[in-house]
Amino acid sequence: MRKVVTGSQVAQLRNPDPFAVPAWRSPVYRTPFLMVAVVQAARLAWRLLRFVLRHPAGVAGGLAAVLAWRLIGWPVLAAAAVGVAGVLAVWRWRFPASFSRLVAAPVRSRWRAWQYRRRWSAVMTIGRLAPVYQGRTLLPVLGKVTATGYTDRVAVRLVSGQSAADFAARADNLAHGFGAVLCRVRSAKAGALVLEFVRRDALAAIIPALPIAERADLRALPVGRREDGLPWLVRVHGTHVLIAGATGAGKASLLWSIVRAMLPAMAAGLVRVQAADPKLMELAYGRAIFDRYGRYAADPEAIVTMLEGAVAEMQARAARFAGKHREHTPTSEHPFVVIVVDEVAFLTAYQPDRQLRDRVKAALATLTTQGRAVGFCVIAALQDPRKEVMSIRNLFPDRIAMRLDEPEQVDMVLGDGARDRGALADLIPNGPDHGAGVAYVRLETDPDPVRVRAAWVTDTDIQAMAAEYAPPPGLRLVSAGGDR
Repeated sequence: MRKVVTGSQVAQLRNPDPFAVPAWRSPVYRTPFLMVAVVQAARLAWRLLRFVLRHPAGVAGGLAAVLAWRLIGWPVLAAAAVGVAGVLAVWRWRFPASFSRLVAAPVRSRWRAWQYRRRWSAVMTIGRLAPVYQGRTLLPVLGKVTATGYTDRVAVRLVSGQSAADFAARADNLAHGFGAVLCRVRSAKAGALVLEFVRRDALAAIIPALPIAERADLRALPVGRREDGLPWLVRVHGTHVLIAGATGAGKASLLWSIVRAMLPAMAAGLVRVQAADPKLMELAYGRAIFDRYGRYAADPEAIVTMLEGAVAEMQARAARFAGKHREHTPTSEHPFVVIVVDEVAFLTAYQPDRQLRDRVKAALATLTTQGRAVGFCVIAALQDPRKEVMSIRNLFPDRIAMRLDEPEQVDMVLGDGARDRGALADLIPNGPDHGAGVAYVRLETDPDPVRVRAAWVTDTDIQAMAAEYAPPPGLRLVSAGGDR
């Protein structure tokens, strides 16, 4: 057996295998105790200084509390604390929005940041997201944590050589490691990403119909709630919207939520809605609204006539605006026109008359390619998103995928890779309580899908809307389908 070499220079570690490669350790140098004490004191001073600089309010408050305790005693200090708590309680009761923005959100984010910082090293190492390089374990850098009552967004700076795909493959490990329901990986700048942890489902309960606002912002219409608890805002001005979902997914509630949010602008004469309802079911329930503030058509021939009339109006407006306006502003003279088509697949694929199908496709293609700049928007809903059914689906910049039947359909609607980025539309429950109205949204400006839920506009809500905004009794209107 080899003799074990000892000493402060080099040493052969004890190994029962006589043929093992020698393992040598580096020389050991004895550092004076005084030098160690000075270095540790400098480190402690630097950490204290950094803590004071990062938390000036907390440090000042703590010092003020200690000084008040020494000068005026603890009863007065306790009374002051009770007074501050009372002020915060009244603030939260009377002004919840400002309290949440200035107090609750920062405190929640700091608390959640501490929770992630405490577990970060262990989860990254056990989840095999901390590579070893030259004998050192390299941890991804934990950045800013932004927390809401439902989700946490954690900024991460990657180790050199890592990619977002490495974290996406370990999304389940990260969710379990940090005690979240779900983890999604969001794209960020080069060398960084955002981990979105869902801690509580904000979309579990049915959302009642939202109240009608006094004014309508056509670039941000409130129609429901997002997964992080914030309002779901749909843009209609300057874009086109495609809605895909199986039977019972909640497409009708989403369409009516959009119409409901536009009612103030419709009443002001700034918006006209043209509704195509080949099923004679969903939009017909509130047809009086469309008869007053636009047009309604259900017969295929009448729908084609209405769409071609919209194309002619769009082209005439474009010729009038040429060289004068590059962006449309809704006015009573040139209102914003929204074309709502329910079950567009019946018109583009299942319509037995081929000539009508071709005319519908041509009209929709013209509206979606030329209508944005002059104030025309197409909102189309369908069940089957296949290319042979809806050949112009790529002409819709903003897309909404409600419950779908197959995983492949998710990428058909939201674009390639959407399901890998967390858009699990095929796993939405098929039930009116838990799945109806739930969807994933992909916007033109953001490729990452966002989970949302539309408010449920009931028959009673539609009747109330029609009673308030319908024409007076006895008024005879003419629409695309004839006398109504």
